[in-house]
Amino acid sequence: MSESLGVSARLRAPGRADGGAGTAERNRLLDLVVDRILDETMIQMSLSGIARSIGSNNRMLLYYFGSREDLLDEAAVRAFERFPRLRDLFVRFSEPGGLEGRLIRAWEDLSAPEHLPYLRLYFQQLGIAIHATHAWAPFMTRSATQWLDLLAGQLRRDGYGEERSRTAAIEILSLWRGLQILLLTGLSVDELTLAYAARVRTLVEELDAIRTPGATRD
Repeated sequence: MSESLGVSARLRAPGRADGGAGTAERNRLLDLVVDRILDETMIQMSLSGIARSIGSNNRMLLYYFGSREDLLDEAAVRAFERFPRLRDLFVRFSEPGGLEGRLIRAWEDLSAPEHLPYLRLYFQQLGIAIHATHAWAPFMTRSATQWLDLLAGQLRRDGYGEERSRTAAIEILSLWRGLQILLLTGLSVDELTLAYAARVRTLVEELDAIRTPGATRD
């Protein structure tokens, strides 16, 4: 549950150097990209543009990361790690308490103002990846499955049936993603939270109505 979005599913790019000074230099370059990826439109830069912006060159970046897309994808994953409330979202979601309250807390974490830079990066990356799915395959796979699987797994542990847990997870993730997009357009977080809370209340009532008799949280 403590895995960030993308860590477990990220594919290892060819050409990466391991061990010793190579690892240290690779991490240094990656951190430089992460420093800039949250503040600049680096996700749209060419490899040479990225290299110039961090004082490196194409050959070095290809040696350590394999491709432009692998570099940017790994940088985005590491950027995610800089936001503890996002990184540990599913740790808190698994804590004791009613489902409605835990879902409300999850949205509070997702919509926190300090997370806006990462949300901009994520949706910018998603928009680019949609038009180049092969180059961004690891990212697209994570976006389609990782949080969905974590949500469905927790709902099953909460005592809901497997099929309904899956469909409810799709509903919840759709709510999160859609509301995050509206948040980025400038819509009030208070207004979005009211709409979210109303739907969550109804969803939990629907889930509890068909919950397996006697089922309890693990």
